[in-house]
Amino acid sequence: MRTRFLIMSLLLAALLAACAKPIPADRRHYVGDWRGNGVSLLISEDGNVVYHRREGDSSVSLDLPLKAFDGDDFEVGIGPLVTRFDVGQPPKEVDGEWTMEVDGRMLRREDDGRPQAKGDLKA
Repeated sequence: MRTRFLIMSLLLAALLAACAKPIPADRRHYVGDWRGNGVSLLISEDGNVVYHRREGDSSVSLDLPLKAFDGDDFEVGIGPLVTRFDVGQPPKEVDGEWTMEVDGRMLRREDDGRPQAKGDLKA
């Protein structure tokens, strides 16, 4: 039974990874480790999105593939299960610091936008 569960988990993980769409070249500035106001958002070049948000005693965590961009906003999810991120200010660089407003929260990029492994994100 444990072996069957492990195999199913591995297959599901492989399926999720295969669903991600790489970040388009004109959206490359979205890639990176973004943080601020109780939020951490990791967007990788291969289209994986890891999101954590804490507010008081509650928290939200997502680890899903990118589905699409719609204007400045982007959607993550699988099939009909989709979460939309409202980007009030797309990524911009001012004096060497990158910022972006997502879902009403100002985030700052903590890295240089190079590819990063999922495990590198600390909540």
